[in-house]
Amino acid sequence: MFAGFGTTVNVATVLAGSSLGLLLGHRLPQRTRDTVTDALGLVTLLIGALSAGQVTSSVLSARVGSSAPVLIVLGSLLVGGIVGSLLDIERRLEDFGGWLRSRLTRRPAGQARDRSVAGSPALADSRALAGAAAEVDPRARFIQGFVTASLVFCVGPLTILGSLADGLGLGADQLILKAVLDGFAAIAFAASLGAGVMASAVAVALIQGALTLVGFALGDFLPAAHLAAITATGGLLLLGVGLRLLNLKQVPVGNLLPALLVAPLLVSLVSAFR
Repeated sequence: MFAGFGTTVNVATVLAGSSLGLLLGHRLPQRTRDTVTDALGLVTLLIGALSAGQVTSSVLSARVGSSAPVLIVLGSLLVGGIVGSLLDIERRLEDFGGWLRSRLTRRPAGQARDRSVAGSPALADSRALAGAAAEVDPRARFIQGFVTASLVFCVGPLTILGSLADGLGLGADQLILKAVLDGFAAIAFAASLGAGVMASAVAVALIQGALTLVGFALGDFLPAAHLAAITATGGLLLLGVGLRLLNLKQVPVGNLLPALLVAPLLVSLVSAFR
């Protein structure tokens, strides 16, 4: 298998799963789609909690001390959140989702003719406003599907660990496992959130592909303690995604993504002064 095989399989399962979800979505009542989304939110909370449990890892404690892991995760979220909010990553993700939608969806038939229809300017303006109003919900739904699915598919620890392992030549087993999980999740997501879920395959390809290239170029550069800190921090981000799916709290998880980069840096810093 070649480097990047796992990401290729993952993109394929997201596309296949979301396609099937779109076919089923219109045949499911809204209450069923809402229930499916809630179930995914609960499972995401479970996965996030299990990943966050790495904060008690013996490898991490041995490297930085027994009292430091929680502080490292806390510091990662605080510093990462400040950096992410200043960069406004959440809004940029939403803008990217809107840009993708404008490129991937067709202009409704007859839209270009609306302004030339015979009648008063007021009539033309009212039709334009009606069209704009009709566009709000589909656009918001597309962006919600893209951002939510991208975060779920790209934030988890399997994304980082699997992509790095694939790049290091250690095999694509972790990414293939992730691909299967993402494929089933994409079915449910697309049935509930629409075509934006399919577009998240672009984010999967870009992010996992970049991480695979990092692993391929730099070799085995992350010790086990650093990976444990990343996994614990990523688990908390997944908890935020779960809260969003359950509509309990719209945590700006996108703005917290830099925490995944801060966590290993803090591990190195603390271990150096220990």
